[in-house]
Amino acid sequence: MARATKRSCNSHDTARTGQSSAEMQQAILNHLHYTQAKPLPFATRNDWYMAVAHTVRDQIVKNWLTSFYDLISLSKEKLKVVSYMSSEFLLGPHLGNNLVNMDLEAPVRAALETLGQNPEDILKQEVEPGLGNGGLGRLAACYLESLATLRVPAVGYGIRYEFGIFDQEIRNGWQVEKADNWLKFGNPWEVRRPDLAFEVKFGGHTEFDRDSAGRLSVRWIPDKVIMGVAYDTPVAGYRSGGVSVLRLWKSEAVASFDFQAFNAGDYNRAVDEKVLSETITKVLYPNDEPEVGKLLRLCQQYFFVSCSLQDMIFFHLSYGRDIKDLSETFAIQINDTHPAIGIAELMRLLVDEHTLEWDEAWGITTTCFAYTNHTLLSEALEKWPLPLFSSVLPRIIEIIYEINRRFLDEVQIRFPDDHGRIARLSLIDETGDKYVRMANLACVGSHAINGVAALHTELLKKTVLYDFHELFPEKFHNVTNGVTPRRWVALSNPGLTELISSKLGDGWLSNLETELSGLQSLATSPAFQRKWLEVKQANKEALARIIRERTGIDVDPASLFDVQVKRIHEYKRQHLNVLHIITLYNRIKHDPRAKITPRTFIFGGKAAPGYYMAKLIIKLINSVAEVVNNDTDVAGRLKVVFFPDFNVTNGQLIYPAADLSEQISVAGKEASGTGNMKLSLNGALTIGTLDGANIEIREEVGEENFFLFGLNAAEAADIKSCGYQPRSWYEENPHLREAIDQIAEGVYSNGDRDLFRPLVDNLLNHDAYLVLADYQSYIECQDRVSAAYQNRKKWAEMSILNVARMGKFSSDRAIREYCEKIWKAQPV
Repeated sequence: MARATKRSCNSHDTARTGQSSAEMQQAILNHLHYTQAKPLPFATRNDWYMAVAHTVRDQIVKNWLTSFYDLISLSKEKLKVVSYMSSEFLLGPHLGNNLVNMDLEAPVRAALETLGQNPEDILKQEVEPGLGNGGLGRLAACYLESLATLRVPAVGYGIRYEFGIFDQEIRNGWQVEKADNWLKFGNPWEVRRPDLAFEVKFGGHTEFDRDSAGRLSVRWIPDKVIMGVAYDTPVAGYRSGGVSVLRLWKSEAVASFDFQAFNAGDYNRAVDEKVLSETITKVLYPNDEPEVGKLLRLCQQYFFVSCSLQDMIFFHLSYGRDIKDLSETFAIQINDTHPAIGIAELMRLLVDEHTLEWDEAWGITTTCFAYTNHTLLSEALEKWPLPLFSSVLPRIIEIIYEINRRFLDEVQIRFPDDHGRIARLSLIDETGDKYVRMANLACVGSHAINGVAALHTELLKKTVLYDFHELFPEKFHNVTNGVTPRRWVALSNPGLTELISSKLGDGWLSNLETELSGLQSLATSPAFQRKWLEVKQANKEALARIIRERTGIDVDPASLFDVQVKRIHEYKRQHLNVLHIITLYNRIKHDPRAKITPRTFIFGGKAAPGYYMAKLIIKLINSVAEVVNNDTDVAGRLKVVFFPDFNVTNGQLIYPAADLSEQISVAGKEASGTGNMKLSLNGALTIGTLDGANIEIREEVGEENFFLFGLNAAEAADIKSCGYQPRSWYEENPHLREAIDQIAEGVYSNGDRDLFRPLVDNLLNHDAYLVLADYQSYIECQDRVSAAYQNRKKWAEMSILNVARMGKFSSDRAIREYCEKIWKAQPV
């Protein structure tokens, strides 16, 4: 690699990087002409969007290259680069966020209006890249933005999925998955790097030999080799000049065309290699129920970590550094277990390719890697069938065996003859069908292990990672999740942003922890409360219009907007929310004149395609909505909405309009949650259990400003250990019994008693997530919510205090903690 110089950054072309409205206008026209090659009369809205995007990207590239040259000029100081490895990056639309972060919103809007274009139409044109499934990917995106804001050198490594998380449609109340072809019209934000391409091996066998010095060497003879090509997307920090890089890998064939097959007339075989190779990065999270789905997912994970580690080593060596100093250049954070296979891959690269001795390579590897755990569900701790793993990655399984042998030897010394402990700690699950345990590999091969909320970290130590905590207590840390206020307030809620900035200035967006608390003194001001409620009402009216457009349902913006938007899963207990709706509906049916605080229940979220119970919950929500919304006795007091295709774009519409945030997972199951933070930052009050980050949110905002219900984690564990009998809770509570009987008897399914039978049977006979046990406490708490909402002045005060005290939950704070506790990384 040629050494970089700063020459090109010292003579910026102002025609491309000037920031006045007139300069922006000319830059947009230039890109429309030269990049899109479209004359004005024939330019489509997408052409205009692409021209604006390229104009804004030019501004970011200037900062990007400047940041890179700064890093290189300081290379002798050995600044550490954070490598954030994640199978998901749910960035959301780029344009609006980049306008905010680059302080370009005013000049770009003015330029577009001068050119006769509606800025809102241009923003809506962008297709969201669905490169994630939910909180895991969104957290990764927040962290990349905060790393850039804080000017900490960082690269996010992942997969350039051709098709992202599916688009969700609702047909007859059921979820229907549609392909997310997010690249259909091109992606103006990415830069293809064909010079950054690395080979990745699959299948085959290994051969052992001795080199001239008598050292054991291993050659991996693969059945298949695939090329990974880098695509870079710059992620701009908030008005700091910092830029992080999101480097995504696309799989391609080493040789994409077989001329011999073509000349022989076998046209299909001529391109077979290209088609098969590109399958690796075709789609996010293939359905891994069938064996072929498991195979593809395993290949995806190994593919992207291998490319990423080869890239890090290439960068490190290109600047004359010794391979033995790799951990001084890179801090590698693995976001959940999906990239954990990278621990074995780095060992392969160091031992097989760079001929280091095992102990030296292991020291480097463990110093580089750190592991973030995101789940307390033991079934969600990833493991791979041993026969599958061995056939796909023969050299990697040999390395895992050796890691395991050495590790278990150490365990045996510390805990002699404790065979149960050895079995639990082993990287290989020997019970029944054998599996490779990726969480165990992550724990053994990382120097740090962190949970993502205080309760989550403590429960990790006591439950799923108990043995590892007892063995390595010094490895365990907590870093509570955070979200970026730039996307989730400044961009999503401009009215609230303007109101806060009118009192605090605009520094709070980059200093949330220290400055946002200044709102507390305004919480009881009648004038400020009035303005606060006006902003919320405007957001609710805007969302009501969108709900009507998307679903055909008319909702009352004056009603309490009760919001539960997140991945659909039994442990998140959307069906508990539904039982509350049915309970309120029954109160009205028993007494049509009953005083009910008007509510609009807004659900959103996607169910995994193979998760039948979650899809049945979506059907139940829509079936209850159909009955409640069309019953004249209800008289508009209750409305139920399932907002389809919940994603970042739609989250930006929903969060600012929420009055109540439903965070009702059973205590002890949610790692942290970040939707709870986004909703609170936008002024919603929380109803929730003592689960995940809810505990810390309640501590910060004050228990008097949080609606708490339900069992805590210890109580939930106790009730299950004592032989939980959900049917007894059903039999003893007449309102609960009435609601469940109605579901079972077909009241919400046109008389079909079979439709929701699996859900009812599960609740009555199993109820793994204690829905019935928490029902009465939830109903009573919701009644307190209804009463509180009637006092608009007090509600406004509570809402203001919620926002004012949420400074801790900035992703900037989380990144500072990672830098201090785990990465030992410094800003440029």
